[in-house]
Amino acid sequence: MQHHTLTPHGTTSPRPSRRRASRFTGAAAAVAAVVALTTLTGPRAHAADNPYERGPAPTTASIEAARGSYAVSQTTVSSLLVSDFGGGTIYYPTSTSDGTFGAVAVSPGYTGTQSSISWLGPRLASQGFVVFTIDTLTTLDQPDSRGRQLLAALDYLTQRSSVRTRVDSDRLGVIGHSMGGGGTLEAAKTRPSLRAAIPLTPWNLDKTWPEVRTPTLVVGADGDTIAPVATHAEPFYTSLPSSLDRAYLELNGATHFTPNSSNTTIAKYSVSWLKRFIDKDTRYEQFLCPLPQPSLTIEEYRGNCPHTS
Repeated sequence: MQHHTLTPHGTTSPRPSRRRASRFTGAAAAVAAVVALTTLTGPRAHAADNPYERGPAPTTASIEAARGSYAVSQTTVSSLLVSDFGGGTIYYPTSTSDGTFGAVAVSPGYTGTQSSISWLGPRLASQGFVVFTIDTLTTLDQPDSRGRQLLAALDYLTQRSSVRTRVDSDRLGVIGHSMGGGGTLEAAKTRPSLRAAIPLTPWNLDKTWPEVRTPTLVVGADGDTIAPVATHAEPFYTSLPSSLDRAYLELNGATHFTPNSSNTTIAKYSVSWLKRFIDKDTRYEQFLCPLPQPSLTIEEYRGNCPHTS
């Protein structure tokens, strides 16, 4: 039955309840469409597009900070429990609410122990990574051996360690200092599935790395007399495939041993590189592209922009 109402002229017309309902339904649909569009284009959708994003949106202050947004715990791996590397310390975000994390193994240099690169452990872990700083089988191990040990450490981390359920075994990287830096290139050459490599003032007798398929940030020091950039870091960088996402950061006023103590410039660009390529977090692209300019701490920065990986 159709309902009518009396008009001022005495005639009847359809009661406006249906028209009001129709207008209300249309308005509600429009609001729903706006909400849906906002949801699809907002932060939550962005995170859904990349399920590996960890932590808040970065700022220059956040990537230069001594600690990131995650509280960090650590556990020791005794050399008696492993045979393919010398044990070490695992630093990891305490919270499990964000799911798994990407991971990185870090090697010291010639005659060095994990204490020489231990500052990287909590600093990187607090940004949302599981970090394994290792000792090598002997302090005199050469780069090829250190590369194998880095890979063995990653295998232990993902398969046997007490934090293995916190690690995404598909998102791994390597970092190393000096001969450990040469070892990172060896590891990346051997295992192209690695997502990121960062050799720090690297040393290696092999000067060319066209086989590497892992996005690589080579860090040199302008005052390095042990592994001078002209015969180590620079040719390592230039020999990487031109199609590869790669960068060369030369520290200003630095030495071969600068990576052995806390360094904001190394941390800033290491965090950005690991986030960009292990987590595929394009929020960090802003710190890598456009290319950083020379400054009080940067002698030179080269690379390809925008990144394609």
